Amino acid sequence: MREISRFYGIIIRMYFQDHNPPHFHAEYQGMKAEYDIRTLDLLAGSLSKRANIMVLEWASQHKEELMDNWQKAIIPAALNKIEPLN
Repeated sequence: MREISRFYGIIIRMYFQDHNPPHFHAEYQGMKAEYDIRTLDLLAGSLSKRANIMVLEWASQHKEELMDNWQKAIIPAALNKIEPLN
């Protein structure tokens, strides 16, 4: 699994050759969650309310980059780092 971003203690990762739908993994203080890139729906797990809000804010700003990385992860090819939430 490749770390693609980190902000406020939240780590965002993607697995190479992972299952559909296109998604990313978020981890914060031992809690883990998976989010659909296209809809930003929570697919599995949970984060604190505050961390969830920050992940959704970040993902909404970087949907295109997330989908680009998803396409690279399928091949697999090197993933790009994505700017953190500021």
